[in-house]
Amino acid sequence: MKDFKVKRAAEIQDSIRQVLFLYWDPFGVNYNPKLQDEYDSYIAPIYRILVGSRSEDELILHLHQTESQTPDMSCDSRERLRPVARRLLELDVKL
Repeated sequence: MKDFKVKRAAEIQDSIRQVLFLYWDPFGVNYNPKLQDEYDSYIAPIYRILVGSRSEDELILHLHQTESQTPDMSCDSRERLRPVARRLLELDVKL
Protein backbone atom coordinates (compact mmCIF):
# COMPACT_ATOMS: atom_id res chain seq x y z
CA MET A 1 0.00 0.00 0.00
CA LYS A 2 2.82 2.41 0.85
CA ASP A 3 4.52 1.80 -2.53
CA PHE A 4 1.21 2.50 -4.27
CA LYS A 5 0.81 5.82 -2.45
CA VAL A 6 4.36 6.86 -3.29
CA LYS A 7 3.83 5.97 -6.94
CA ARG A 8 0.45 7.72 -6.98
CA ALA A 9 1.91 10.86 -5.37
CA ALA A 10 4.60 10.95 -8.09
CA GLU A 11 1.90 10.61 -10.77
CA ILE A 12 -0.10 13.48 -9.27
CA GLN A 13 3.00 15.64 -9.04
CA ASP A 14 3.85 14.89 -12.66
CA SER A 15 0.34 15.71 -13.88
CA ILE A 16 0.44 19.10 -12.13
CA ARG A 17 3.97 19.66 -13.49
CA GLN A 18 2.76 19.02 -17.04
CA VAL A 19 -0.11 21.51 -16.78
CA LEU A 20 2.16 24.19 -15.36
CA PHE A 21 4.87 23.53 -17.94
CA LEU A 22 2.66 23.23 -21.00
CA TYR A 23 -0.15 25.67 -20.29
CA TRP A 24 0.98 28.17 -17.66
CA ASP A 25 4.68 28.54 -18.60
CA PRO A 26 5.27 32.17 -17.57
CA PHE A 27 9.03 31.80 -18.17
CA GLY A 28 8.42 30.61 -21.74
CA VAL A 29 10.55 27.48 -21.38
CA ASN A 30 8.19 24.77 -22.56
CA TYR A 31 9.97 24.54 -25.91
CA ASN A 32 12.77 22.72 -24.05
CA PRO A 33 11.80 19.33 -22.54
CA LYS A 34 14.95 19.42 -20.38
CA LEU A 35 13.34 22.23 -18.37
CA GLN A 36 10.19 20.31 -17.37
CA ASP A 37 11.07 20.71 -13.69
CA GLU A 38 11.19 24.53 -13.97
CA TYR A 39 7.92 24.97 -12.04
CA ASP A 40 8.32 22.16 -9.49
CA SER A 41 8.47 24.59 -6.58
CA TYR A 42 4.92 25.65 -7.43
CA ILE A 43 3.42 22.15 -7.33
CA ALA A 44 2.82 21.81 -3.57
CA PRO A 45 0.70 24.96 -3.15
CA ILE A 46 -1.32 24.04 -6.24
CA TYR A 47 -1.85 20.55 -4.86
CA ARG A 48 -3.10 21.96 -1.55
CA ILE A 49 -5.72 24.00 -3.39
CA LEU A 50 -6.73 21.01 -5.50
CA VAL A 51 -7.33 18.80 -2.46
CA GLY A 52 -8.72 21.63 -0.35
CA SER A 53 -11.09 24.25 -1.69
CA ARG A 54 -10.91 23.10 -5.35
CA SER A 55 -11.70 26.70 -6.20
CA GLU A 56 -11.03 27.86 -9.74
CA ASP A 57 -10.82 31.45 -8.53
CA GLU A 58 -8.36 30.52 -5.78
CA LEU A 59 -6.12 28.78 -8.32
CA ILE A 60 -6.27 31.82 -10.60
CA LEU A 61 -5.45 34.15 -7.74
CA HIS A 62 -2.56 31.95 -6.61
CA LEU A 63 -1.05 31.74 -10.10
CA HIS A 64 -1.46 35.48 -10.61
CA GLN A 65 0.08 36.31 -7.22
CA THR A 66 2.98 33.96 -7.97
CA GLU A 67 3.59 35.77 -11.24
CA SER A 68 3.35 39.16 -9.53
CA GLN A 69 5.92 38.23 -6.88
CA THR A 70 8.45 36.71 -9.25
CA PRO A 71 10.75 38.87 -11.38
CA ASP A 72 10.36 38.51 -15.14
CA MET A 73 6.99 36.76 -14.90
CA SER A 74 3.97 38.06 -16.75
CA CYS A 75 1.25 39.54 -14.57
CA ASP A 76 -1.40 40.80 -16.95
CA SER A 77 -5.05 39.73 -16.93
CA ARG A 78 -6.13 37.02 -14.51
CA GLU A 79 -8.69 35.75 -17.02
CA ARG A 80 -5.97 34.25 -19.18
CA LEU A 81 -5.25 31.94 -16.23
CA ARG A 82 -8.78 30.48 -16.18
CA PRO A 83 -8.00 27.74 -18.77
CA VAL A 84 -4.95 26.73 -16.71
CA ALA A 85 -7.03 26.56 -13.53
CA ARG A 86 -9.64 24.45 -15.30
CA ARG A 87 -7.02 22.02 -16.57
CA LEU A 88 -5.67 21.69 -13.04
CA LEU A 89 -9.16 21.04 -11.70
CA GLU A 90 -9.62 18.26 -14.25
CA LEU A 91 -6.72 16.32 -12.73
CA ASP A 92 -7.40 13.36 -10.46
CA VAL A 93 -5.43 14.24 -7.33
CA LYS A 94 -6.75 11.49 -5.07
CA LEU A 95 -4.13 9.33 -3.43
